Amino acid sequence: MPASESDEVDALVQAWKRERNDLDLAPVEVFSRISRLARLLDLARREAFTAESIEPWEFDVLAALRRAGEPYQLSPGQLLRETMVTSGTMTNRIDRLTQRGFVDRSPDPDDRRGVLVGLTASGKSAVDGAFETLIASERDLLAELSAAERRDLAGLLKRLMGPLR
Repeated sequence: MPASESDEVDALVQAWKRERNDLDLAPVEVFSRISRLARLLDLARREAFTAESIEPWEFDVLAALRRAGEPYQLSPGQLLRETMVTSGTMTNRIDRLTQRGFVDRSPDPDDRRGVLVGLTASGKSAVDGAFETLIASERDLLAELSAAERRDLAGLLKRLMGPLR
């Protein structure tokens, strides 16, 4: 949709202006669109992952291992930091990914009590396929923006996220 066309957020803002003309509604225009965009992106991600027969949470764990580089291993604690879930959730995820043959566990050679979670060949293939599908989908979503606009948008969003960290 061209920027000049009206969308559902414009209608929402107009209704609020009618009811609360005393408020600055600029934040609503920005964050309502970000919120709607986040929902649409979540659906697009799920579609991309479904095409590769993996769940979004599976992609998150597999992608963390893939980004770690060879030998594609991380400790459960490192995976927790990468994926921002609880330890109980991570244990469950590792168990399920092990059952699917996407990861395996091995003793940590640097810590006798520790374990390393490693990406299997099947897991590497799954995450690589899902990532390629995701990138193609996201590239299509950004097609309306020029390269400069994409860079500007990325910079603005990064700046906006700064105080939230």
